[in-house]
Amino acid sequence: MAQNIHAPNSMNRFPLSQTDRVVFLKAILSGNNVSVGDYSYYDDPTNAENFQQDNILYHYDFVGDRLEIGKFCALATGTTFIMNGANHRMDGPSTFPFPIFGGAWTKHKDLLADLPSHGDTLVGNDVWFGYKSLIMPGIKIGHGAIIASAAVVTKDVPPYAVIGGNPAQILKYRFEGDIIERLLTVAWWDWPIEHITQHVRTIMTSAITDLEAVAPSP
Repeated sequence: MAQNIHAPNSMNRFPLSQTDRVVFLKAILSGNNVSVGDYSYYDDPTNAENFQQDNILYHYDFVGDRLEIGKFCALATGTTFIMNGANHRMDGPSTFPFPIFGGAWTKHKDLLADLPSHGDTLVGNDVWFGYKSLIMPGIKIGHGAIIASAAVVTKDVPPYAVIGGNPAQILKYRFEGDIIERLLTVAWWDWPIEHITQHVRTIMTSAITDLEAVAPSP
């Protein structure tokens, strides 16, 4: 039997032939306010295809914020992003959003124009999200980070940090600082997919020197 030398199709909705609980997010996400890189996936035994509806919450076009997820990210069941549309005014006696419910209250829509916003939510490449992790609006997560199960992420996450808790704190770094810098420089996730496919074993198990040795020429 001939060996399969081709990478999987990143637009395959269900990349695992034996189950529909895993989806490549690039095949299901849509809209101008969200983007995802190749091979990032979501795993959910209930309805993984509903990720955008069920797990990206309060993401309204009129707010204007974006969710960007990099390549090769792994999102466990219940990974949820809270977007800036969840914010309410807090500068008056009431936080209730009267204008969104219509009727005579609609004339006050201008009161929603300057809701608090923390900007776009940006996720790097090769990030692993644990079960039921919760990402608050405007968070930036660096390449190679690990988000522990049930973590509530309220501040930016450095590359290759392991964080957990509520609110999430840095538990450790996966590598020493000089190794992290070298990993960020080699940026294997940006290699041509054919080259990645050829060197999967090195990417998954080898030391940084071995990874650097197989990096494609600029």
